[in-house]
Amino acid sequence: MARQRPSVVTLTEAAAARVREIIAAGDKPYLRVGVKNGGCAGMEYVMEYADAPAPLDERVNDKGVDILIDAKAVLFLIGTVIDYERTRLAAKFTFTNPNQTDACGCGESVTIVPAKTDA
Repeated sequence: MARQRPSVVTLTEAAAARVREIIAAGDKPYLRVGVKNGGCAGMEYVMEYADAPAPLDERVNDKGVDILIDAKAVLFLIGTVIDYERTRLAAKFTFTNPNQTDACGCGESVTIVPAKTDA
């Protein structure tokens, strides 16, 4: 019997609601999540609009929302919970990532190690 693959990311209710709002108000049907090299801690989370899934994108459906995960980011994001938070001073997506080992002081960049895979 095949083992079920873990979800790359999950969304909180707040994040799912915000993604629905963004997609409804925008002109592209998808939101792609990934990581890129940058910042003082080494990597940054990125979110961008997409017209269609790229050939190797991981497609995640959670709480009725479809999002795309950049293929290069999958091992860095396995197990991540994406939330959307509003405070008096800001509104932003946040990432709780078990693969994140450090963050810079300003919170804009993080250190992430690839998730360990079972052989």
